[in-house]
Amino acid sequence: MINQQAVFEYLQSLQSKIVEAIELVDGKNFLQDSWQRPEGGGGTSCMLENGNVFERAGIGFSHVIGNKLPPAASVAHPEAAGRPWEAMGVSLVFHPRNPYIPTVHMNVRFFVAKATKSTEEISSPHMDETNTGTATNKDEDIWWFGGGMDLTPYYGFEEDCVHFHRTNKEALSPFGNDYYTQFKQACDEYFYLKHRKEPRGIGGVFFDDFHALGFEQSFAMLKAVGDAFLNAYLPIAQRRKDTPYGEIERDFQAYRRGRYVEFNLVF
Repeated sequence: MINQQAVFEYLQSLQSKIVEAIELVDGKNFLQDSWQRPEGGGGTSCMLENGNVFERAGIGFSHVIGNKLPPAASVAHPEAAGRPWEAMGVSLVFHPRNPYIPTVHMNVRFFVAKATKSTEEISSPHMDETNTGTATNKDEDIWWFGGGMDLTPYYGFEEDCVHFHRTNKEALSPFGNDYYTQFKQACDEYFYLKHRKEPRGIGGVFFDDFHALGFEQSFAMLKAVGDAFLNAYLPIAQRRKDTPYGEIERDFQAYRRGRYVEFNLVF
C-alpha cells in the first residue's frame, strides 16, 4: 500500500531544510508565498533575490489534485486515464552571484492515479505492500517517483565535479550498483542542447516513472536523492563563494546563462 501522506510530509520538510541551509550560507531570507489551487491542492513558493551569495534562488513545493486524469496527460500509462490523481514535488534552481559557483537544479516528485475502489478497500492493511506501481485493472493505484539533480558550472573545477557525482553515486549505491550509471546517462541525454551539440552542464542524475523497487524502497531512494542535495552542492558553493572575480567573469556567466535559458525555452 502506498503512503502518499508520508511523501507529502517528506517533501515539505525537504523544502524547509533546504531553505534554512541556504539562508545560513547567504545571510538573506527567502520570501515565502503559499498558494491554493481551486481544483484541489496548493503549495509554497520560496524566492531569494539579490542575496550575498545567490543572485536568484527559487524553491517550490506543490501538491496538485485532480478528479479525472485526461488521456493526453497519461500517454505513457493509458490505463491511468480518467482516474482521480495527485502529483506533488519539490523543484529548485539556484543562480549564484559569483561566477565560480555553479548553477544547480534539483527536483523530486511523486505521482499517483488512484484506484477507483472505495477508500476502505484502498486503505486495507491486507493489500500487497510490494505494489510495483503498475496496474492492470482499476483496483490498484498507479504511481511513480521521479527527480534528480544536475550542476551547471561557468568555470569548471575537477574537484567540484568529482564531489558532486560522488555524492550522488553514494546516495544511490544502497539501492543497486546500476542505478547511478543509469540515472547519470539519462541526465546526460536529457540535459543536452541537441542543436548546439553541447551539454547544459556536467550532468548529475535523472530518473522518471520509477517504481521498480516497490513503494517503500522506491520512496527511500527518492529520499536518498533529496537528502543528498545539500551535501552535493553546499560544499562547492562555500568553497567558491569568496573567489575574486571581475567584469570578464560576470560577462561570461551571463553568456552561459543564455544557454541555460535557451535549453528551458527549446526543451
